[in-house]
Amino acid sequence: MHTPPLPLTRDLVLIGGGHTHALVLRKWGMNPLPGARVTVINPGPTAPYSGMLPGYVAGHYERWELDIDLVKLARFAGARVILGAVEGIDTDMRVVRVAGRPPVAFDVASVNVGITSDMPAMPGFAEFAVPAKPLGPFAARWAEYLNGTGTASVAVIGGGVAGMELVMAMAHALHERGRKAQVTLIDSATALAATGAKAAATIRQSLDALGVELIEQAGISRVAEDHIALEDGRQIPATFVTGAAGARPYDWIEQTGLELESGFIRVNPYLQSSSPMIFAAGDCAHLSENPRPKAGVYAVREAPILLNNLRAALGSGRMRHYVPQKDYLKLISLGGKSALAERLGTSFSGPVMWKWKNHIDQKFMNKFRDLPQMPTPSLPRNHAAGVREVLGDKPMCGGCGAKVGRDALRSALNTLPAPERSDITPLPGDDAALVQTGGVRQVISSDHLRSFTNDPVLMTKIAAVHALGDIWAMGALPQVATATIILTRMSPELQQRTMAEVMTTADEVMRHAGAGIVGGHSSMGDETTIGFTVTGLTDADPITLSGGRPGDVLILTKPLGSGVLMAAEMAGQANGSWVAKALRLMAQPQSEASQILSGAHAMTDVTGFGLAGHLKGICESSECGAVIDLDAVPVMDGALELAERGIRSTIFNDNRLIAPELPTGNKADLLFDPQTAGGLLAAVSADQADTICQELQEAGYPAVNIGKLTETPGLSLQI
Repeated sequence: MHTPPLPLTRDLVLIGGGHTHALVLRKWGMNPLPGARVTVINPGPTAPYSGMLPGYVAGHYERWELDIDLVKLARFAGARVILGAVEGIDTDMRVVRVAGRPPVAFDVASVNVGITSDMPAMPGFAEFAVPAKPLGPFAARWAEYLNGTGTASVAVIGGGVAGMELVMAMAHALHERGRKAQVTLIDSATALAATGAKAAATIRQSLDALGVELIEQAGISRVAEDHIALEDGRQIPATFVTGAAGARPYDWIEQTGLELESGFIRVNPYLQSSSPMIFAAGDCAHLSENPRPKAGVYAVREAPILLNNLRAALGSGRMRHYVPQKDYLKLISLGGKSALAERLGTSFSGPVMWKWKNHIDQKFMNKFRDLPQMPTPSLPRNHAAGVREVLGDKPMCGGCGAKVGRDALRSALNTLPAPERSDITPLPGDDAALVQTGGVRQVISSDHLRSFTNDPVLMTKIAAVHALGDIWAMGALPQVATATIILTRMSPELQQRTMAEVMTTADEVMRHAGAGIVGGHSSMGDETTIGFTVTGLTDADPITLSGGRPGDVLILTKPLGSGVLMAAEMAGQANGSWVAKALRLMAQPQSEASQILSGAHAMTDVTGFGLAGHLKGICESSECGAVIDLDAVPVMDGALELAERGIRSTIFNDNRLIAPELPTGNKADLLFDPQTAGGLLAAVSADQADTICQELQEAGYPAVNIGKLTETPGLSLQI
């Protein structure tokens, strides 16, 4: 007997991808709470681990080693990930406001956004310096500076442990590059005031050995382009300035109405804020009954307590107190592969301590690099023949809505009689029809997508762009749309929240395209599916597949690879940054591209049958062939690497049969990759191709010339 999934009844929203939330997501993936929908909101697809920042700055680690992949982690946890900047929390309405999207509603929320070391009150800092936190922008700026030439002048503001680690790492990295450098650490008071005397002495010796000048008891009047001006009149040369002092909370927290302590969210021993359904952890929180310094060790130790209490707030279990330890082991990098360990006034230093620190850091990061393989449900002992073969060895990917193969669709359509109405003209191969009404030419098409991302807003954007693709490919202007929405089983309140997100987003996309939504249909099912029926108007005859001419140049407006990337993402094998870029490309509308290509002889949108399949459609309808310049075909970040690893979308083999004359292997395999909301493929006059390509690129489309039509039937690759 089929057991339907349990309905969703509560929304848990995790604001920020800090260390605490990363651990919560990992634990959630191993033991989810049925009925709870989890969302994590973060500015980017990765969350950097600050404990390894000094090692990266010094050159001991690659940049990727610092990153927790939140996209991959969210997939493991069954959570949706929203990539955007939080602008505030409305505690009364229980919504999180994120730039560029509808509000995100919650029943329970948690904040783990860390802190910033930005110093907006210091004159010149915003213009000429880069704060050490957030880590991502700082790491990028430092890598660019380190790769420069000539004499370096670096200054770090703040003489605490963080500032010491940074300045020693910078001095070491510049020395290793053989660059002459002046490196300075500036503190307005006494440096290392919170560190034991023995440890402080060791760190000061390391500073001397690295040639770092330490300036204490010195106020800063301003930061300039090439120096720091001190209040006593001195000017310290500095073309790279960073701040590791004055750690402060993000500005939007002040507007939440939550009780704060110096801008940090006050929490009780349960990690609850003054609003009981909003929790906070890590550096952005202030433990009101047991204050502790801002240190990553507390964020990590808070994770199991926070997870327990979030589940309790969602209706499962009882809350527990978080009791922070009184002291913790401090492991401080000393520039090279040497570190200092201090606890309870006792300290040791040397290469062994660095190995220990590296071991601890790598052990923490490996929790997210090597996510547990959760067992898949086994087949029932008794089942019909062929079930195992159809299931295959991987889950059905959602690329292009888990499309049925072309032959299955064509054979079914070919059995249908032609329309009897004289005002309907089918457009074979175009997935659309031309309707004549009172002398007006109207085209109509329908498309839907099975959800491949848990974010209904992003899924709606992509589904709408995907459905509009046929209208744009015919050179028509979108007119009217109706929506067909299938949601997973959920409570009436969650239905309302989700439908509000979906329809608000759909309306925005359709309005931007020039169309209006006039209605739709909704139902519930085992998985989310979003689709649209769209009409468009055209004064001229629509652009079809049949107008191509030998000698025409082929222009493609988007890169290939969404199918293999979505297949890999669902299997937890794709880099989160690749996935984020692919989703942005899929959500890019083609309205302006369609207008620029209005003079094309033939045009189609590249979707489920892949570039080869859709190009074959143009060739068959236009009675010609085509040569593809494989080197020129653009591909999405990561797509080629995944293809070379043998990752394929579900209908790759069906697509391969459409153009058996083409070779396979490596990049050629991406010609058969099914695309979702893919680019327009247009055949244009050779004398206009360069101008059209340039116009498309200026309009923001990564358009390229990928080949030409020929008199010889079939497809081939340019050698």
